[in-house]
Amino acid sequence: MAGAETSNGNAQRGDTLPNGDVYVGNFDGLVPHGMGKYMWTDGSLYDGEWDKSKMTGRGMIQWPSGASYEGDFRGGFIDGTGTFKGVDGSVYKGSWRMNKKQGMGTMVYSNSDSYEGLWNEGLPDGYGKYTWAAGNIYIGSWKSGSMNGRGVMQWINGDTLDCNWLSGLAHGKGYCKYASGACYIGTWDRGVKDGHGIFYQPGSKIPCNLEVSECATDNDGTSASSSSNEKVKVGLLFLLQNLCNKWGLRRFFHRPRRISNGTTPIFVDDSGNHLPQDPPNKSLSSKEHLQNSDVHKDLVYEREYIQGVLISEQPKGKHSGMLDSGETQENTWQKQERGPMETIYKGHRSYFLMLNLQLGIRYTVGKITPVPLREVRSNDFGPRARIIMYFPCEGSQYTPPHCSVNFFWKDYCPMVFRNLREMFHIDAADYMMSICGGDSLKELSSPGKSGSIFYLSQDERFVIKTLRKSELKILLKMLPKYYNHVKAYDNTLITKFFGVHRITLKAGKKVRFVVMGNMFCTELRIHRKYDLKGSTQGRSTKKQKINENTTLKDLDLAHAFHVDKSWRQALFRQIALDSMFLESQSIIDYSMLLGIHFRAPNHLKTATSHQNTLESSGITSAMDCNVPLHCEDANSSKGFLLVAHEPGTTVGGSHIRGSMVRASEGGYEEVDLVLPDTGS
Repeated sequence: MAGAETSNGNAQRGDTLPNGDVYVGNFDGLVPHGMGKYMWTDGSLYDGEWDKSKMTGRGMIQWPSGASYEGDFRGGFIDGTGTFKGVDGSVYKGSWRMNKKQGMGTMVYSNSDSYEGLWNEGLPDGYGKYTWAAGNIYIGSWKSGSMNGRGVMQWINGDTLDCNWLSGLAHGKGYCKYASGACYIGTWDRGVKDGHGIFYQPGSKIPCNLEVSECATDNDGTSASSSSNEKVKVGLLFLLQNLCNKWGLRRFFHRPRRISNGTTPIFVDDSGNHLPQDPPNKSLSSKEHLQNSDVHKDLVYEREYIQGVLISEQPKGKHSGMLDSGETQENTWQKQERGPMETIYKGHRSYFLMLNLQLGIRYTVGKITPVPLREVRSNDFGPRARIIMYFPCEGSQYTPPHCSVNFFWKDYCPMVFRNLREMFHIDAADYMMSICGGDSLKELSSPGKSGSIFYLSQDERFVIKTLRKSELKILLKMLPKYYNHVKAYDNTLITKFFGVHRITLKAGKKVRFVVMGNMFCTELRIHRKYDLKGSTQGRSTKKQKINENTTLKDLDLAHAFHVDKSWRQALFRQIALDSMFLESQSIIDYSMLLGIHFRAPNHLKTATSHQNTLESSGITSAMDCNVPLHCEDANSSKGFLLVAHEPGTTVGGSHIRGSMVRASEGGYEEVDLVLPDTGS
């Protein structure tokens, strides 16, 4: 094809490539360089800048499907800022890196939903604001396309929920404020209320430190004004632009996934108006409700939910006399908010100890894992079977530099514990990430009677306990027989040990640890915990001291367990075998831990709303309905039944080894827990 010389010395011409593609524009020698158009045989077209045969600079690309992109290119990739228009009418404006949405961007979906915030791997990830076409708004943290972390959801009817979120569902402690002025402070579990909480009637005094942020509502609980929304946008953008710069997203030519078709207002059972059958515009306002119920305006209620069903309610406040003298509603909630454990932060008394422990475990597991797996030998046991390493702050030939204090690390019987982890199918990488990942450990706020301090991994799969020197010696002495016992009996109920370590600080102080499996780490929420010794002496808990975190005792257990005969025999046989082992090791002070998950009574499940899964995103919201408050005693049984999991839905915890137990009379379904029989 004919060509011409441009003013900058580059030749301008058109060429047809052997594969049928066509390029018209500037060349530098034999390669495209400068401005030019490239047409692929499939009909795709790029018109823009080139640099040494690579699309680099500003340009525009169109696909045969009708999708298009206009913006920055670098090294042949969409990279920089630009606008992508999808076939379905969706539009993304924002940052890109190597053909992927990355960083700050705004997406308007084909259904008129919109998202403004951070992106990662093609999905909302980080802080952002999602607005549904219906008017509902979520502002907060995202992960892999769903609400995850701390965030505030505001529904168009004025209800607002400030809560932690997991995979698009409210999960954890939260604060829900209703348009009527009522509010509920409690715990959510995968989208529904679960456990204990406090409900405030409209007009009641609400702890001032729990008021929902201005970013979601005004003080009267109604939608923020346009001025407030502008403040929100400015504040959000300021926050987002100062976040970390780790990015990466979906390929630009994939059809964008819209987040939802809409959402549903939440929790109408707590709204204070008790008119769930009325449409939203007929609900009582906060002011009207107060005029009709002045006698109750100062009352608050303690409530307990099980999987979204309201099981019990009792008044709490100055009229009921349930608060101790001088104790306010505010400091009562503050005590509950702290919970039974606290995350270790920089400046915490255990911060450097935690860093040392994580460094040591990471080093040991990384060192022992490449060694081929083999049967343990006699020399793998005992106090002399160990790994010792010094960790200076500046690092060494074998250890990385760190920001903790200098310390010596000792790992006992590493091959034995490596094999124990393998027995329970604990992957080395998962083990390290659970204990040594980016998140901190949690310290239990109240140590046990032994004086030991307990820590939990961030995902709560593992418990770490400090040991006295005498306890360490006993554990190492019994380890060979313990190993053989655990290996011989898949269903042993004895605590699972996964590592024993010692840290020696510069001043000579020594701290010893044992890592154990957490039997209460399950897919289902544990509503009651029991420590059973088979005794009645002092084995009860004072009623006023019982809360959702209390570990109850023998005399507090008022349920009967209905178990298949063969299962009962297997259970008692295993208890006898484990007891014989403990007796052989001269261990006499032990107990059995029992965790119970309550499911909602079947006759009440129809009263709870179905979770509305929003299309393609994993974002869901849930609605509660009115439930009678007196249903527990009248309808629920104190018996328990074995409940089967659906095939493929159960993931065994770190305390489970081998196959799940199979019910001989239940169609050979997989089962690993017992739940209450509701009599239906």
